[in-house]
Formats: sequence, structure tokens, C-alpha cells
Amino acid sequence: MTPSPRRRRRLALLAAATALALTGTAPGVAHAEVPPDAPEQIKNGTFDAGVSPWFSYGTGPLGVTAGRLCATVPGGLANPWDAGIGQDAVPLKAGAEYELSFDVSATPGANVRAVVQLGTAPYTQYAAVDAAATGTSRRFATTFTASEDNPSAQLIFQVGGAAAEQTVCLDDVSLRGGEPPKPYEPDTGPRVRVNQVGYLPGGPKNATIVTEATAPLDWQLRSASGAVVASGRSTPRGVDAASGQNVQTVDFSAHRTPGTGYTLVADGETSHPFDISGTLYDRLRSDALQFFYIQRSGIAIDGDLVGEEYARRAGHLDVAPNRGDTSVPCQPGVCDYSLDVRGGWYDAGDHGKYVVNGGIATYQLLSTFERTKTAATADGGAALGDSTLRVPERGNGVPDVLDEARWELEFLLRMQVPAGKPLAGMAHHKIHDRNWTGLPLDPADDPQPRELHPPSTAATLNLAAVAAQCARLFAPYDAAFATRCGTAARSAYAAAKAHPAIYASPADSTGGGAYDDTDVSDEFYWAAAELYLSTGGAAYLTDLTASRHHTGAVFGDQGFAWQGVAALGRLDLATVPSGLPAADRARVRASVTAAADRYLEILRGQAYGLPMPGDANSYFWGANGNIANNAVVLATAFDLTRDAKYRDGAVQTADYLLGRNALNMSYVTGWGEQHARNQHSRIFGNQLDPTMPNPPAGSLAGGANAGLQDPFSANLLAGCKPMFCFVDDINSYSTNEVAINWNSALAWLASFLADQDDAAAVPAPTCAATYTNYGAWSGGTGFTAQVTIRNTGTATVDGWTARFAFTGDQRVRDAWLAKVTQSGATVTARNESYNARLAPGATATFGFNATTSGGANPAPTLITLNGAPCTLS
Repeated sequence: MTPSPRRRRRLALLAAATALALTGTAPGVAHAEVPPDAPEQIKNGTFDAGVSPWFSYGTGPLGVTAGRLCATVPGGLANPWDAGIGQDAVPLKAGAEYELSFDVSATPGANVRAVVQLGTAPYTQYAAVDAAATGTSRRFATTFTASEDNPSAQLIFQVGGAAAEQTVCLDDVSLRGGEPPKPYEPDTGPRVRVNQVGYLPGGPKNATIVTEATAPLDWQLRSASGAVVASGRSTPRGVDAASGQNVQTVDFSAHRTPGTGYTLVADGETSHPFDISGTLYDRLRSDALQFFYIQRSGIAIDGDLVGEEYARRAGHLDVAPNRGDTSVPCQPGVCDYSLDVRGGWYDAGDHGKYVVNGGIATYQLLSTFERTKTAATADGGAALGDSTLRVPERGNGVPDVLDEARWELEFLLRMQVPAGKPLAGMAHHKIHDRNWTGLPLDPADDPQPRELHPPSTAATLNLAAVAAQCARLFAPYDAAFATRCGTAARSAYAAAKAHPAIYASPADSTGGGAYDDTDVSDEFYWAAAELYLSTGGAAYLTDLTASRHHTGAVFGDQGFAWQGVAALGRLDLATVPSGLPAADRARVRASVTAAADRYLEILRGQAYGLPMPGDANSYFWGANGNIANNAVVLATAFDLTRDAKYRDGAVQTADYLLGRNALNMSYVTGWGEQHARNQHSRIFGNQLDPTMPNPPAGSLAGGANAGLQDPFSANLLAGCKPMFCFVDDINSYSTNEVAINWNSALAWLASFLADQDDAAAVPAPTCAATYTNYGAWSGGTGFTAQVTIRNTGTATVDGWTARFAFTGDQRVRDAWLAKVTQSGATVTARNESYNARLAPGATATFGFNATTSGGANPAPTLITLNGAPCTLS
């Protein structure tokens, strides 16, 4: 399913706040007439091109009627600035004369105030026009002299404050004067584009050269000292559709020597420096996961853990000026109760919390940990264990990534409709401010009332899916919480089946994004899959196998995101041990590798080497998250097959995110020579307020977006080639926002990349293993199993350790023929003295009794011998 751009955030209250604090110059006074040939600074002021780049807040949707831009404004708004229509990125030149003019009407009639101003604090006003608008369109105008240079001023028509509902229409809006607008030209640095972080020694190493040359070019790889360590000829690729550039590519994969400060030289250009190292991504895994702690709601962020610049007070705990999340009422008419919905993560650039986006983000953190049970390169999860992240729960005996996921899980559980209420068991779709706030804004300073929005089937199924994951993954660490999750998952799924078509309204986007979705068949499939994997229940198996998604194409070329989650169910059915029939499981796994093959085909066809098509429709809101998710599919195919081509595809995808792109920019803050640092966020507002921080290292920007849904980028980047439709500016929320579901994709991928070490050649298995469950005893409270390991290599094994992981709360009680211990779900068996040596062809067997409270109890899909995976039989 191809995700559509998210119709979400509007920065409108940047404008709304202006009338609350007009601290600058007085409204402009008349000056000499501006020449008729003076440059026009307003884009699409005649509305011949539709609505873009105009925006509104506090009004109904903007539309063009009879050539005029019109909107409905509700009556009874307290202030003129409670609703507005505007345009950002209006350039002003100090000392230049300007004429502001426009036609306006209002039916039945209202006062409209047009303001040219600084769009952020202190909201300096450069000019203002008060217009008494009637049902007949009238023209108004004023001239003024700009008091300062401002390349990004704002024109706002304040249209609130009338007693009755109004229809306000504008036409022929003009601001003439100053200098002709200069086309935006990003600084793309050297024309040789590389992964600015670096490359794994045994992995693929590719670069792209932007050049006018059509014949192959000589290239040199140089060490930090300048010595030439490799050389060759580039491959001409012609004009790249996504960037519009004539490009050539370089493959220097044959150079495997670790080192720092390498550069690639070609066509008279020298790339940014980079490293070749097997530890490149260790810290990125930590940074990408650390993002979630800093996004937490309802807890003070500890500067000792993450740096003092990120320390802040707890947000939304009913401490003034917050209204808080400890007792949040519903929107009027939605429910008659309030819920304690504190905690969770702020979803993105605003202070809202959304179940459907929280669902996929939580899933990916849980999946990052669950992969440690099923993937040979994950090394049993040592790098994701307790005390591996900078979170306050470190040292509690629970893997830190699970602690972080729990912070959101607790919030998601609180969003469930209480028993005894209408729609009990369903989940409220979202909770956020009643109205949009400006930026920057510390969460603890948010004064807006908070509201619960109506329950939805999509939110309910997201809750069911991740709560089912929670039930099996937390079982070895916190049985009570796992039970609570399991109960919530089952009740949510039952509620969704009873109410299968309650959809979030696409118009519910005041104060927060709508996250609307009218096809929830994929959510039903995902939830059924997770419940089946956790419980083994036949009813869930029946539901998932009956879904069209079980045999349908769930891995589209443009990846998956919150609106298309069938892929999540498919990935887990392919990797998590289960009782799925063998033929069905083989088909599910084959669908993952088939998708990965398609992504490799796309990757090879792109001169910048990413698994995303090059057309404009493939560059959309949050496309970087989808690109990372295509890499997740490639990585999963590698985990399933151990075929290095899939691993290399996932590794190469990281090149695009970390600098090998048309903009020569790493989209991850703090990673790379030239990286994004001004992502749209109320919390990380350094660009607007130097006392606030930039986003923390490891924050992924949404990325190039040909849709340009925010006025700032629409004004600045109109006509851009898809890969150039990005600007590292806090005002561009459609290209440069942060979001938990994009960072969760990055975190999953970064963890996989870190696990690959040097990305050496994949060795052939040298052992085979058989796991036999002899059945349950004592009324299903326990079982007896046996593992047999055979040395299929050519060398004698002198001392062996075997490992595997249970899926849930199974715990070894006693064992024989090996020294067996258990940590969490992971079982470790070490040889006895008498069976330590395994000659080629020899076998060793050990058995155990284990307890369980019930649920799924499948055979493990990964058994390792001395850290190497065995072939299962």
C-alpha cells in the first residue's frame, strides 16, 4: 500500500500569536508611490494556480471559487487573530519601499486585518491594513518602508472575531517592491557524493559524481595523509530522473582496509571525508534509540543522561501553564469521562500523541529487540541489553530498548475506552492540544487545553497488535505487565471486530494531525498476526489466513508506513517462531525475499543507490522513513537467507540517508560532515530561539518531498526536482520534520547495521540442530524438550555452547547432559566434561523440563553453536 502524504501540522499559530505580542514598529505609513514595475514578492496572489502556497488556521478548508481564495470562518471567535489566512517566506529588504494591496469581501461582513510581520518572536510588525470587508469585494492598499532585512517575513490576514460565521474571500493579493526574488540554491558542497559517515570494510562502497562529462572519469581513493590507495574508472549513468543531474557512479568496494579520513577524488572534486570501519554504526544505534527518551512526555528529561542542553521539565502533568494529561476530557459530544493519558512520546514536531503512529513506532522498537532472538548476526542481543542506553530505567534487569518501548506502551494502554462505557475496549485515536501552538514551545510551557479525540478502529487495532507483542516480549521480565498487555490486546481486537468501520475524520486536524485511514483491513491482519504469534490461538490463525493481505502484495515499491501496516504482520510471520503450517511459512518467507529482490532491482537502477523509484510520486511526506523501511525488508531477507546481497542492499541504503544524495546532506542530525540540524520541532527550536537546542544526534529528517505541503517550502522550492525538494529549515514541516515512526525505522536499521561488524563474507553453516518438544505436562503448565546438535564441519569442536530463545514466558526448570542457564528468554547450554568434543559428524544431545503459563510454544527458528547459526531440521 502506497502511503499518502500526512495531512498534518500547520504552523498557523505562529501568525496567530502575533496580535498577542506586537512589539515591533508601528504600522507603515504612506510613502512615495511604488513604481509599477517593482518586483512582486507574493506568490500566486491571483490564485490562478490554486491554493498553494497559502495556508490558513482556525478556518474551514481553503478553496478557490470564481478565481478568489475563500474560506469559512466560524463565528464567535474571541479575537481577530484566532483565525487567519497567510503566506510565509515573503522577502523584505531594509529601506526598500513596498506597496501592499488586495481585494477582500466577507459575507455577511467583518473586519479583516492584513499584517506584514516577522513570523516568529518578537513578531515585529512592518505594516498593517484594517479593512472593513462587506459582501462586495473592495480593494485596499498601503505603502511602507521595510525597517529591516527579512528573507522570510509573513503576510497574515486576521479574519477572526466576528459574531456570525463569515465567508471571507481574497483576490489579487500583491506586495510589490524591493528586489526581485532570488531563486533558492542549496549549498551542495563537492560534486562527489559519498556516505559521509563511512563504509563497512567488507560491504559495498559506492559514490555518485555530479558532472557534465559523459565519458568515464578517473577516480582516486585517498587516505587521510593524501596517499592514493585505490583508483579506477567511473560508470556513466546519464541524467538521474530524481535529481535532474547528469551523474556517474564509482564502486570502490574492493578496498577493505579500515581507516579514518578517507576521501574520494574525481573530476577535479574531493568528497567529504569518511571512514571505513566495522564499528561505524554502533553509536548510531544508540543515538537513534536515544531520540525516544528525549521525546518523552510526562517526565523530566535528565541532562546527566543526555546532555544539559536537552534537560527540560516534565511536560503536560497539570503544572501551570499546562492543562496536562492526567485527566483529559473528550472533545464535546465524544464521551462523558476523562482519562489519565500521561506518558508516551510526543509524536513529532508538535505536542500531540497519536495511537496509530505510536503503534508502528513501538512495534519497530519491540521488533528491534525481538530480532535478537531470531537473527544470527544479532549476537543474542548483548548490544541491546540492560544498561546499553541512556535511560532512567537502566540497571533494572530489563533490556533498555524494552524499557523505552514500555513508556509508549503504558500511554497506549491508557488510551483504551474503559469497561462499562460505550465502545469499551476501543482506543481513542489521539490526544493533543485544542488549538495549534506556535514554535518553538517547551512542552511544559504549553497553555492549550488537551482533548481526547473519538475512538477509531485503526487505533484500536494498533493497540491490539503492539500489546500482543508486549505480552510475549515482556513475559520473561515482568509477568504482570505482560498479562496486562495480553488482556488489553484481546479486548481491543474483540472491540475492533465488533466495530470494524469507525474511522478518524480527515477534517479533525485542528491542533493536531488527522491521521485518517478508511482501509483498516491491513490493521486487522497485523493485529491477528501478532495475537496468533503470542497466543497460538486458532481463531487468530483463521482470521489472518482469511485476510486478503496474507497472500497479497504487502511490500510496495514505495515502502510501508502507518497507513499500510500489513507488511508488519508479514515480517513477523516470516521471522518469529510459530505454528504456522510449514508450506504457508515458506510462502510467507518467500514473499519477503521476493520483495527484497525487487528493492535490489530498484536500487541498482538509481544512480544514488537507494531502494526507491525516481519519480516525483516516490518523494512524499516522510519518504526517508519509507526508504529505511525498504532497507528493513532487505535486512530481514538477509536474516532469513544469509544471502549477502540482501545485507549489502540494506547497507547501501544507509548511504543515501547519510549523504550520498543530490543535496550532499546527511538527513541524520550529528552524523556526517553536512547534516540536517533544523528539523521542524517545538522542542528543538534553536533556529528560532538560540537558548533552545537543535535536535539531538540521531534524529532523522522526513526528507525530500515533491508535494511541498508547507507554505515555506512551497514558496522556496516550487518546481524542484524530487530529490531537491528539501530544505533544512524549521519552518518546512513537510520536508524537515522529525517523527517517532521515522526514527523507529532508523533505529531498527541502525541496529542491523551495527550487528554486521565488518560485513565479512557469510560462512557456510558447520552445524545442524534439531529441537523436539515432547509435549505438555501438568495440565499444560510445563513441557519437556530435547536439542540435538551435529557437527557438520570438517574440524573437531573442542568445547561447545548452544543458544536459542523462547518466544514468551517459558523457563527451564531442570536439564540434563549439559549445563543449562537462562537469561530473559535466552537459553544457554554448555557442554559437560564428557561430551565437550564433537568430531566431524558427531552429535551432542541435551534435554530439559520447562514451565509456562500457556500461549504459543513453538520451536525456535535460530539455534547457534559457539555463536554460529546451525541448519535446523
